[in-house]
Amino acid sequence: MITERLRSMLRRPGATLSPGAGVLTPHPASATELFDRELVSTRPSRGLEQFFAYLRGQAGLSILDLAGASQENINFITNLGHRIYSEDFVRSLDDIFAGEDQANPGRIEQFLRQTMSFENEQFDGVLVWDVLQYMKPALLTATLERLRTIVRPQSYLLAYFHSDEKAQQVPFYSFRIKNQQHLLLTQRGTRKPVQIFNNRSLEKLFQQFESVKFFLTREQLREVIVRR
Repeated sequence: MITERLRSMLRRPGATLSPGAGVLTPHPASATELFDRELVSTRPSRGLEQFFAYLRGQAGLSILDLAGASQENINFITNLGHRIYSEDFVRSLDDIFAGEDQANPGRIEQFLRQTMSFENEQFDGVLVWDVLQYMKPALLTATLERLRTIVRPQSYLLAYFHSDEKAQQVPFYSFRIKNQQHLLLTQRGTRKPVQIFNNRSLEKLFQQFESVKFFLTREQLREVIVRR
């Protein structure tokens, strides 16, 4: 598992990656994780395309990736001339709550402190991926409030939600960027979503943001672009 020292290194501005800089290597995967990651698919992503359309023509921006340190994502973002910070939200979720109540205020604060100890308006974009659907309402609300605080106005968030409202288990993916229009999805197993969102509930979820836009994919993933 990623150590506290590595988490701290990934969060520190001095450890942020820039073109030509050294690469922080994520903790090696366990044998179970390597087995789970055998199911790989490449797919187009309208949400990813729009996210990078916003970044086009700019340099030196700060991007937060909530899927943990990925060599593909690090290389892609830094090659565009931007900085990337990495946090493994799902791993932290499992570490901190470990089956405990996600409504516990102390654990919620610990989670936010461990994963999002950043300056206000520090980021120009956040790759949220599919982590929000694994959070109960109290934790989800607190997480979105913190996300809204650490991104600059007019910045974009890219999130994914499974759309099958009857699903008891959903595929759990690693999201790696292949290019500005395509993602490499690697299935790491399955998880039970805490909540399943439709378009109306997503609009309500992001009501404090300026705008929200949806794209439905063939994998029953709903891509969501949210503007701060």
